Amino acid sequence: MFAPSPIPDTEPSRDCPLCPRLAALRDEVRIEHPDWWNAPVPAFGDPEAWLGIIGLAPGKHGANRTGRPFTGDGSGSLLFRALGKCGLATGAFEGRADDSLRLEGAMVLNAVKCLPPQNKPAPEEIRTCRAFLETQVAAVPNARVFVALGQIAHQSAVKMLGGRLPKCRFAHLAEHRMPDGRILIDSYHCSRYNQNTGRLTDEMFDAVFARALELR
Repeated sequence: MFAPSPIPDTEPSRDCPLCPRLAALRDEVRIEHPDWWNAPVPAFGDPEAWLGIIGLAPGKHGANRTGRPFTGDGSGSLLFRALGKCGLATGAFEGRADDSLRLEGAMVLNAVKCLPPQNKPAPEEIRTCRAFLETQVAAVPNARVFVALGQIAHQSAVKMLGGRLPKCRFAHLAEHRMPDGRILIDSYHCSRYNQNTGRLTDEMFDAVFARALELR
């Protein structure tokens, strides 16, 4: 069972052809794993959210498999635990799209909605998918604070929010006020690699969302 999008009118088609390299990989994985989601991964969360969380792209065994952002691999456990501590998540996260996890006040989006080879989207793929990110953020008008998970998400978020990259340099816990007053907070990505190497600790990640709550 796959989780439906809370903003379905903003989602690309399951067979979105706009990025040929990503579409070709999608076809390959569909043959290899026909029971997986294997399509652009939809948004997840509360349409009335005040907080937008922007990730990088689906992982092969994570969101590309389950159809829900940060679900199915090691990154989701840290993210949803942190959101639960802040009162932004309820229910139990069990790494499945049909578990009881719900977000309240938060929406999770991705800079790139399809699985990229080696988890590395090309610049033109990021640019192409930014149109969907812009449409989805516009569909969540109460979101005034955003968290970017990693540098690629940061760059896409800055451009989407109307900022300028030379003035908005990525750093963990860096804050950037956009021209219209919306605020972007940077975080290292909650990947299993960053967790295992100590680049991102629970305390560092919790501080990001604690700051978001202060800025609400």
